[in-house]
Amino acid sequence: MADVNFTPAELYEAWPVLSQEERVEGFEVLKRDDADDFFLQLSARDRAALLLALPFGERRLWMRLLAPDDAADLIQELPPEERENVLALLDESTRREVKGLLDYAEDEAGGLMNTRYSRLRADMTVDEAISYLRKDARMREKTVYYVFVVDAEEHLHGVVSFRDLLVAPGEKLVRDVMRADVISAPEDLDQEALSKLFMRHHLLMMPVVDAEGRIKGVVNVNDIVDVVQEEATEDIQKLGGVETLEGPYLQVPLLRMIRKRAGWLAALFLGEMLTATAMGQFEAEIARAVVLALFVPLIISSGGNSGSQATTLVIRAMALGELRLRDWWRVIRRELVTGFGLGAILASIGLARILLWQFLFGAYGEHYFLVALTVAFSLVGVVLWGSLAGSILPFILRGLGFDPASASAPFVATLVDVTGLVIYFTIAAAVLSGTLL
Repeated sequence: MADVNFTPAELYEAWPVLSQEERVEGFEVLKRDDADDFFLQLSARDRAALLLALPFGERRLWMRLLAPDDAADLIQELPPEERENVLALLDESTRREVKGLLDYAEDEAGGLMNTRYSRLRADMTVDEAISYLRKDARMREKTVYYVFVVDAEEHLHGVVSFRDLLVAPGEKLVRDVMRADVISAPEDLDQEALSKLFMRHHLLMMPVVDAEGRIKGVVNVNDIVDVVQEEATEDIQKLGGVETLEGPYLQVPLLRMIRKRAGWLAALFLGEMLTATAMGQFEAEIARAVVLALFVPLIISSGGNSGSQATTLVIRAMALGELRLRDWWRVIRRELVTGFGLGAILASIGLARILLWQFLFGAYGEHYFLVALTVAFSLVGVVLWGSLAGSILPFILRGLGFDPASASAPFVATLVDVTGLVIYFTIAAAVLSGTLL
């Protein structure tokens, strides 16, 4: 790689598959301006890994390139024994800001905010404000969407956009131009709730305030994009029956990957063992009517699939704020109709398939029609039950204080597999009594 000069775009594209040595080598051959921009594009995890791989004398340069919130994110990704050494690379004022940010939890508004933002006093004229901001904005490139109006104690009184200032008469006071109804976030607000606030109000920036209404910093929409991606990734991994991974797929060590996946797989395996137990309870019925065993995979997979569909839809609706706990009864009524309709569709397909195979190959014996009815009724029952179980389980978990995404599709499918067998053989006993059973 030493003989190849990557452009910043090419290096960024290849970054996920490069070794650490190749990353450092590629980074060090970039021109200085390109390297600055490239370093700022990286995730906090990649910045931290790159920083530790660089010579010690270069680290101060790259740390001082970062805004306080980005520096705090990088430090949180470092091994504990390295954090104080990296903090010492910052100048005194920035170090105090970063330490203040590190006091907040990573997933709170306070942990996401940038402590550097543009501010004005209400009694300034518009001309004075523009003159001041022209100088101030150079230091606050990431936070120039809005300007916040504060008093001497930093209490938040209003917000004004740069556009409003530019079109206002120069002699007007800032208090006459600002908007007093400011959408703000408490410093301990969870990042998921914060992202919903951004989406609801279509904001580019939001101030973070303490309990007394003093502004502590601002959260930029770019930070919220990262939050949304992180939250969606966690939910998708949980829906797949995997513990949350702390990094990109290719960068997670194999032993850790196995550990993250083994727990859920073992739990699901133990759950599936109940399927064998359930089949053992109906051993006599299977012995008398072997044909019933042919349709076991069909029945249980249909119920598991419908349950997985329902739980995925409900969890996503919860994440988007479309469903709340009090909506559980509406969801049940909806899934009753949906599950019955889906079950009827699959039942008609199953019925047609059995009748066709009997007509072509005589595959199911003289009681084929009763077998077909058993399968059809079972499909209706199992799909209906799967839809209900999959839709109500996220509500139960949220009511108990757990993450609804823990109701993963594999977990719901395992639950419905066991109960689906009971439904199937119970219906078979009723329909085939006096004939095959």
